[in-house]
Amino acid sequence: MDAKAILIFLAVGAIAGLLASIVVGGGGLFYYVIIGVIGSFVGGFLFNALNINIATGSVIANQIITSTIGAIIVVILARVIA
Repeated sequence: MDAKAILIFLAVGAIAGLLASIVVGGGGLFYYVIIGVIGSFVGGFLFNALNINIATGSVIANQIITSTIGAIIVVILARVIA
């Protein structure tokens, strides 16, 4: 993975974390990135397991939507456990 891919991955994670925090609450840039990155793995796994395909026409938009849904799930599960 090169530096450009890592920056894009972190940017998508930050956007997804921000969108998830708007839906379920939370704050802080570091929090957004961490939740967004974890959410991208969770969302990707769930969408793969459930055979869900989002066809928006943009790879980045698909990843942001998937990551946001995963991040929302992560935040809700963390709140239920804590």
